[in-house]
Amino acid sequence: MRQDPRPPVDVTPSARRLTGSLRDIGYDFAAALADLVDNSVSAGASEVDIDIVFDGAASFVLIADNGNGMTEAELNEALRFGTRRGYELGQLGRYGLGLKTASISQCRRVTVVSRRSVNYRRVAAKSLDIDHIALTDRWEAIDPPTGSAIQRCIKWLADNPGTVVCWENLDRVLPENRPEGGWARRRLEQLATRSSEYLGMVFHRFIEGERTWATPLTISVNGEKVRAWNPFAPLEDHRQELQAQSFEVSAGDLYGRVILRCYVLPSRNRFSSIPEFERMSGPLKWNRQQGLYIYRADRLIQHGGWCGIRAPDEHTKFARAALDFQTDLDPLFQINVSKMRVLIPPEVRTLLERPIHELCHRADATYRRDAEQEARRHARVTGDGTPRAKPDASDLGTALMAAALDAGEHQAFCRVMEKLRVLAPDVASALGW
Repeated sequence: MRQDPRPPVDVTPSARRLTGSLRDIGYDFAAALADLVDNSVSAGASEVDIDIVFDGAASFVLIADNGNGMTEAELNEALRFGTRRGYELGQLGRYGLGLKTASISQCRRVTVVSRRSVNYRRVAAKSLDIDHIALTDRWEAIDPPTGSAIQRCIKWLADNPGTVVCWENLDRVLPENRPEGGWARRRLEQLATRSSEYLGMVFHRFIEGERTWATPLTISVNGEKVRAWNPFAPLEDHRQELQAQSFEVSAGDLYGRVILRCYVLPSRNRFSSIPEFERMSGPLKWNRQQGLYIYRADRLIQHGGWCGIRAPDEHTKFARAALDFQTDLDPLFQINVSKMRVLIPPEVRTLLERPIHELCHRADATYRRDAEQEARRHARVTGDGTPRAKPDASDLGTALMAAALDAGEHQAFCRVMEKLRVLAPDVASALGW
């Protein structure tokens, strides 16, 4: 005898347990701030001010922007884990989790205060409090408690629309036993410095105004403007820029375009100044900063590394490449929630291998040529009268490559060497090919 199906069972997750798990999704302090700046950019902000305020256990962080702001209904939706709102092409959001997960990864209470109206000072304000969720085991946004931090949020919105996010109870940032000590103060100061550097790198295109269709973005940390760090040193006269390449990629219903731009940065003696050479080495320094810089809608996701296409090498440390894609290709690149990881799909990796190897050959030749010129210059300066030994075959290969570069015949030289590898592989190998 056929039985009617039983009604579905509600399996809503425990708010207490799931919120605790979401705190460990993988953010560090600077990346969490960057995710909130994403929201500011999507809201049309031209200014983002970040205040990291030390006050012992009452320390807090404010992230304020002059974007469009939100109504109370929009704010309530923004505090939903997995918001129902959609994202247009080019917007930096994706999963509807960033504001919440980024914030609670650093603090136990996040408060959002927002003003939408230009003419009226009406603000909407709500808090997500980990302790309240743990007590009630319900997904609830509550009215924020009164306090100096919240008053600063409201004051910031006195003249114009915008949104202010406040992090309080910084249990993941300050030590639990001595939040008022000197170590805690120094930690916040260090986090402010590192965050400024990180934001200057991740949003350098926004700060520099490279996006011609948008207003340049100003980011400040504790009152100091963030300086853009462009990994490709566009102001250096001796930088080499290779021809950009565009690839069409598709997978199932997905279709889009990936753009690759390759650069060889100058060696130390060709940089405009030694301090600028050191600054452009980046947070991980030259060897670890070589490689691919992957941009999603102009926002930097990955900074350096060759994604398994080749290994880093001292001789290619000045090789850097920008890989751009738009948000419609997110599933193909498997962007994670914290926007700190991207995976290059196999079909794109295949397309990148040849131009990246050519870039590294050019970087290697430039490195060796400059090193040899520096060695000759040093020998002349020191008065070394020792006769120079005859160059070996690999030096000849490097010299030929350098000559081809200077003559503008790099592509032709590569074709010749590919043919040489077929006709005389031993000779090609001796020449370093």
